[in-house]
Amino acid sequence: MAGSATAAQGRAPSTGANALRSRVPSVDALRGLVMILMALDHVREFFHWGAMSFQPDDLTRTTVALFFTRWVTHICAPVFMFTAGLGAFFWLSHGRTKAQLSQFLWTRGFWLIVLELTALRLAMNFSLVSGVVLLSVLWALGWSMIALGSLVHLPLRGLAFLSFSAIALHNLFDPVKASQFGGAAWIWNILHQPGIFNLNGVPVLAAYPLIPWIFVMAVGFCFGPIFSLEPRERRRRMVRIGLALMLGFLVIRAINVYGDPLRWSGQAPGRIVLSFLKCTKYPPSLDFLLMTLGPAILLMAWLDRIPLSKTNPLIVFGRVPLFYFLVHFYLIHGLTIPFAWVRYGHAGFLLHPLPSLGGSRNFFPPDYGYSLWMVYAVWLAVVIVLYPVCLWFARLKERRRSIWLSYL
Repeated sequence: MAGSATAAQGRAPSTGANALRSRVPSVDALRGLVMILMALDHVREFFHWGAMSFQPDDLTRTTVALFFTRWVTHICAPVFMFTAGLGAFFWLSHGRTKAQLSQFLWTRGFWLIVLELTALRLAMNFSLVSGVVLLSVLWALGWSMIALGSLVHLPLRGLAFLSFSAIALHNLFDPVKASQFGGAAWIWNILHQPGIFNLNGVPVLAAYPLIPWIFVMAVGFCFGPIFSLEPRERRRRMVRIGLALMLGFLVIRAINVYGDPLRWSGQAPGRIVLSFLKCTKYPPSLDFLLMTLGPAILLMAWLDRIPLSKTNPLIVFGRVPLFYFLVHFYLIHGLTIPFAWVRYGHAGFLLHPLPSLGGSRNFFPPDYGYSLWMVYAVWLAVVIVLYPVCLWFARLKERRRSIWLSYL
């Protein structure tokens, strides 16, 4: 895959299927699907009563319905990272050089970090100054892009080996704790162990440690050449890879020795399956990534068989993911206000960060939050409202080639 003369000169191979000369519908559709699922999880965080006091995978308090409401959305972050790497490969395949790709990834990555600290912070807290500074998915995507901007200069096989090794072995470092580094503990929080540190008196929560996310994106980049194969062959390979990853998850998780810092328990009353499926996301363990990327690649193979129009919701959402991501946060958070007015007669408490997002429960009514069926109803409403908005923006991006549009 990396041995052609063209690749040696710093360009992607120019040979391959027509899919590499345009957008790839199956990738857009997969991304669109996880955007829809992502909205469910975020509606839960803003609306569900349980989100204000416990995690949905707390087996001592959760219900089966709540657990799986959260569990099905675990696929989202791995797909974001993986398809971002695929997108980088596709961008390079359009006759651009690796130097140009590096510049694009560095610029794009920096922009995502800025959005994390400004637009996303405002959407989540209705404030740029109150609440914990959260370093979440845009932060991780941004730094992963910046890292990939350098890693793409490695031979493709070497990058694949490095990335697979990092994903497979990073759990060896789980016993290493940030507190062991003293004043430099924040570095380990950013790299591998989620946690809070203070920056000039401001609390900062590193929710998405960068390892192994950087290498999930790099694996996506290395996966790109599969799309240069003929459709039947690439689908066959995707199915085999997806099934292999899922089998790997079942075997490694069943052995219950390595792959996740949380061991599952066969003694959990009525919760054995839930315990087995409860894998660590922060940072994503080997088990977590096998459990999510395997089905994701199978879904991509299935979507590759289906003709999808440009107005299909999966395609629409998948082609404007950053725009969707930012707008859906403002919409979901904004919807909490009329709901609060109807239920409580006031909504001023919503100007404080929600308890589910690190805010103090003291500002909120003791019974704040809604039932799970209401979460699903709001989620459907959010997706329906977002469709025409995202369709308009997708068509705008297609008509106009403004630089600013490329950053959304």
